[in-house]
Amino acid sequence: MKKALIIGAGGVGAVVAHKCAQIPEVFGEIMLTSRTKARCDAVAAQLPRRIHTAGVNADNVPELVMLMKSFKPDIAINVALPYQDLHIMDACLECGVDYLDTANYEPPDEAKFEYKWQWAYREKFREKGLTALLGSGFDPGVTNVFCAYAMKHHFDEIHELDIIDCNAGDHGLPFATNFNPEINIREVTARGRYWEHGEWAETDPLSWSMVFDFPGGIGKKKCYLMYHEELESLTLNLKGLKRARFWMTFSDSYLNHLKILENTGMTRIDPVDYEGRKIVPLRFLKSLLPDPASLGPLTRGKTCIGCLIKGIKDGKTRACYIYNICDHQECWREVKSQAISYTTGVPAMIGARLILSGPWKKPGVWNMEEMDPDPFMLALNKHGLPWVERFEE
Repeated sequence: MKKALIIGAGGVGAVVAHKCAQIPEVFGEIMLTSRTKARCDAVAAQLPRRIHTAGVNADNVPELVMLMKSFKPDIAINVALPYQDLHIMDACLECGVDYLDTANYEPPDEAKFEYKWQWAYREKFREKGLTALLGSGFDPGVTNVFCAYAMKHHFDEIHELDIIDCNAGDHGLPFATNFNPEINIREVTARGRYWEHGEWAETDPLSWSMVFDFPGGIGKKKCYLMYHEELESLTLNLKGLKRARFWMTFSDSYLNHLKILENTGMTRIDPVDYEGRKIVPLRFLKSLLPDPASLGPLTRGKTCIGCLIKGIKDGKTRACYIYNICDHQECWREVKSQAISYTTGVPAMIGARLILSGPWKKPGVWNMEEMDPDPFMLALNKHGLPWVERFEE
């Protein structure tokens, strides 16, 4: 039995705590931490077994180190803010703790996420004999593993990849984000980016769209091209890739509200003067919006996230669509969460389990598609995220 330190007690952190608590033979002791200990205590009260809770400032490396040296975890599961990734990695290196996150590092003062900052830690983790697993959520995360599984079992080369993310759920509120509002809005308002013919091309934010017919009774939805972090590693690690794109659905209401907020300056991430002090408009907006963790009992409908993959096998062209459908209300019944947090939290637990139990324990810094996909794919079916694959020759 191992010790797991979960850093972050928002919607995703709560799911990770629930799912880790279900497997005491792997996660022998669990500590849930957040800047606000009361949030951790509220999650702990929902669980069928006792866990430890603590308050910690994940921006403060000495404070993280003190906590780790006291609890002595085997792994730190980082579901805090992407701004805090490097601080937590530094603390893990100092304390000899394996590391996992669900989103790559993003500097607070620039809406730009990429892996270069974390890839720079490869040798440090390798020398310490520690594993750092990057992006063990759904997208990134499961989508990377879907690609690795397809590459291993169904293709000699993958030529085209479209990652398509649909949230067909409805919470009934005028405007709310399904995960951290600050991170969500920074991501959605950024320029689109895709890979084609060996180079990156950019688009204006949400200026490209397509209609995709989703399975599971969801039907046709409009999807918008965005940049998403898994494209950066997949373009390096998939053999033969010629084009890679990421698409996400948004309701008209969401887009209309977002446009108004942009036009009024509320999505700015640079500080502005307000009554003699500096505030960041987007962070102020975040304080006004519903907490994503509160959306669980309100949200109905399904998510569908998957990879549409085209390539060749034995000299013949073929296409494969691998996807998961997740029901918001079923997630609420199991772990008091909506499906967005569930589809991120479950893969975080699975990634941690595979590191702690051995199959994915490998010194260095790794993206998900660099690991053997088979045990992860089996675990998805076991722990609440069953997947389906459809083929076209």
